[in-house]
Amino acid sequence: MGRCSLFCLLCILCLLGFESRGVSGLACNWGLQSTHPLPPDIVVRLMKDNGFNKVKLFEADPAALKALGKSGIEVMVGIPNDMLASLAGSPANAEAWVQQNVSTFISKFGTDIRFVAIGNEPFLHSYKDMFTQTTFPALQNIQAALVKAGLGKKVKVTIPLNADVYQTDSGLPSGGDFRPDIRDLMLKIIKFLQDNGGFLTVNIYPFLSLQADPNFPKEFAFFNNVANPVVDGPITYTNVYDANFDTLISALEKNGFGQIPVIVGEVGWPTDCDPNANIDNARRFNQGLLDRIAKGQGTPKRRTPTDIYIFSLIDEDNKSIEPGNFERHWGIFNYDGSVKYPLNMGNGKTIVQAKGVKYLSRQWCVLSPSAGVLDPNALSQSISYACQYADCTSASPGSSCGNLDPQRNASYAFNMYYQTMNQRKDACSFNNLSVVTTVDPSQPPCRYEIMIDIGKHDLSASGCAKTAGTRSRLLISLLMVLVLVINGAR
Repeated sequence: MGRCSLFCLLCILCLLGFESRGVSGLACNWGLQSTHPLPPDIVVRLMKDNGFNKVKLFEADPAALKALGKSGIEVMVGIPNDMLASLAGSPANAEAWVQQNVSTFISKFGTDIRFVAIGNEPFLHSYKDMFTQTTFPALQNIQAALVKAGLGKKVKVTIPLNADVYQTDSGLPSGGDFRPDIRDLMLKIIKFLQDNGGFLTVNIYPFLSLQADPNFPKEFAFFNNVANPVVDGPITYTNVYDANFDTLISALEKNGFGQIPVIVGEVGWPTDCDPNANIDNARRFNQGLLDRIAKGQGTPKRRTPTDIYIFSLIDEDNKSIEPGNFERHWGIFNYDGSVKYPLNMGNGKTIVQAKGVKYLSRQWCVLSPSAGVLDPNALSQSISYACQYADCTSASPGSSCGNLDPQRNASYAFNMYYQTMNQRKDACSFNNLSVVTTVDPSQPPCRYEIMIDIGKHDLSASGCAKTAGTRSRLLISLLMVLVLVINGAR
């Protein structure tokens, strides 16, 4: 009896250990600014297959929140900046938002919402104080609404901040302090978060440090590098991520908040549309980041590792390009969930692509070989029209498709429009300059896309979001068997 009981217990413990390893450690941002988004159930399956157990949404998208129900994935749901004024001015609006976007999905769909993110980088210099009067009141009203809904202990609040809210006059992390123009506001917010069990969220972008400063030492942007270290008293910094994070920690310590939890809400590297945005650099940076996460490595001033949300999961072809064309290429996956580059995701697992994706027909719209002598003005107008409604960022100078000859460049623009318009027959006309072909015109590294068929996808993927609950039921059944075996042995 003793040996049987011990054996069965070991089996259960092994299964429990396997389950915990399957959901350990990784967090990501899931952006939804796409003309042809992957079905939410497929995205949830993609996250689970690659070991992500936390996700941040920038908005309370009903389909995404529903798909995340009973998935075993913890959710941070965001409130866009343009909603802050409404929530700041009316507690009733905040209560309605919490009821519609938090309470309902927790109770009805079993969505594991743990955090509400108030705005997104609302104190950016470039916003020129647009949200400085509304962010804190919105935070207070949402917190009060969560408490009123009985969710104050389960769901915490935060504000994702850009790293420009702090600075260092000495050029060293130890000199960190908050930006003078928002220092008083920041201290009020941090105290409120601390008093209510919340945490601070900061977005750190080594790529942007490199992209913004031609004199920035490139190697210092990566984790495994040969850069000259920065010595700050007894601490030596070997990369800008650690230095940036610890500048914030110094600012917190200097103002009496050295113990407040801090998470990294966004960090990553794009793959296109900038001289430093390419596959090799993105793989190098993100693999270094994943290795740190797997090791449980913190920073010199915060040795305990924090949650780090990788930016981003999937490319977004409809995202604003005001900061730069690279904004549409942050994903570790392409728009369709295909793998951009190999990554070791930890626990010996390699990155895997999305399953169940359905595509439009295997055909492309290209410049017609019989177009004859081209009128430069007519061709230019057609390309401009196509790129007004489709994502042509990869054909910009210095990008993956930036070295195409004029004919192939036109084909690229025509095809992106054709695919974005779901391969409509009238979407490949362009004044008789174009034709549909079944011969793939792609030439690496330039890929001529075929879009997702958003009306025809593998619905069976929806069942994969429920596997966490299935495993739990399996473990309960095994425990019941164990009890029967032990009682029978008696």
